[in-house]
Amino acid sequence: MTILLYDLVGEDASRPFSPHCWKTTMCLAHKGLDYRRVPTPFTSVPAVEGGVSKTVPVIRDGDTVVADSFTIALYLDEAYPDRPTLFGGKGGEAMARFIERWSQLTIHPYLGAAALTDIHARLAPPDQAYFRDSREKRYGKSIEDVSAEREAGLAAFRASLEPLRSMLTYQPFIGGATPLYPDYIVFGAFQWVRVMSPFPALAEGDPVAAWFEQLLDLHDGLGRSVAAA
Repeated sequence: MTILLYDLVGEDASRPFSPHCWKTTMCLAHKGLDYRRVPTPFTSVPAVEGGVSKTVPVIRDGDTVVADSFTIALYLDEAYPDRPTLFGGKGGEAMARFIERWSQLTIHPYLGAAALTDIHARLAPPDQAYFRDSREKRYGKSIEDVSAEREAGLAAFRASLEPLRSMLTYQPFIGGATPLYPDYIVFGAFQWVRVMSPFPALAEGDPVAAWFEQLLDLHDGLGRSVAAA
């Protein structure tokens, strides 16, 4: 049975960009499951599956509807235990919670702010209006003013990745010898910017950039199936 994935898109429906939806996309590929993306602009999210969630990703697997990227990953491991694991057990689930919080509190704030105007430019007009209004309320200033600060914060952001950079000297993936869900959590954040913005968040030669390139190649180059901005 084909799983439906409601996937956030801008004006070009072939360019899904949500970091959280990319986590789920990589999970479905990791498990080797058959799925179909349902392109979903911002203003269409409230109608997804009768309004089950204020955000995507949302999946429908037969009669089961699941929202939230982490909850979806847990569901997929429980529903398909014969497929490759996303967590490697309860300890892996606990580790993934830490990585999720670290990504949300360290990586997402900078990348989201840096790419604001680039994301806005790639949305359809109704979604541009929603995006500008919601983000300017969140930041308390224009999206142009927010993104204008990205160069000044770049060095500090790159320095904040040192825990990941250092860990990659010991092992090729956050999950160890092979990628697990924590890798997809961090991958989703960098894929978000790669798809929507030409801004170079990672420096050439950075081990984190090399790790990201490996993730782009996974699952028959799934990450590369959407070209960089």
